[in-house]
Amino acid sequence: MAASSTTPLGIIKDFKFSTEIEVRISDINYGGHLGNDRYLSLFQDARLRYLNQFGYSEMSIGDGVGLIMREARVEFKAEAFWGDRLKIYLRIASLEAAAFRFDYLIVRSDDESRVIATGETEMLGFDYARRKVKRLPLKFIEAIQNYEGSALG
Repeated sequence: MAASSTTPLGIIKDFKFSTEIEVRISDINYGGHLGNDRYLSLFQDARLRYLNQFGYSEMSIGDGVGLIMREARVEFKAEAFWGDRLKIYLRIASLEAAAFRFDYLIVRSDDESRVIATGETEMLGFDYARRKVKRLPLKFIEAIQNYEGSALG
């Protein structure tokens, strides 16, 4: 998902879900800004909130299936600082039998035209008891399809 440092309103309208998170002092690195490694933590916090709206977690999306991350990508656009309130937009943009992709768009809550970062994570259905990739439950797929609608690729 490519986005410029100025977010057209059209991009934000593609996302049905958002959440706000404040940058904590422990998120700040030696450069005085949000550390690169913290973006994956922000993605995870937002992802858990997204899943929670359906009664799911990363450890359980039904039928003994959890989620495990296969791939992550972050594109840094601007700095964020201690105390900044960030709005994280996310969506499931593609959905397959055993995998799906989250897209993320992080902006400042008080200025949504300023993109802080964009990113993606690919998630796999995973059976933690057997330590194997597993198909996504049909009920999970249907819930996501109903929620995301035409946004799914």
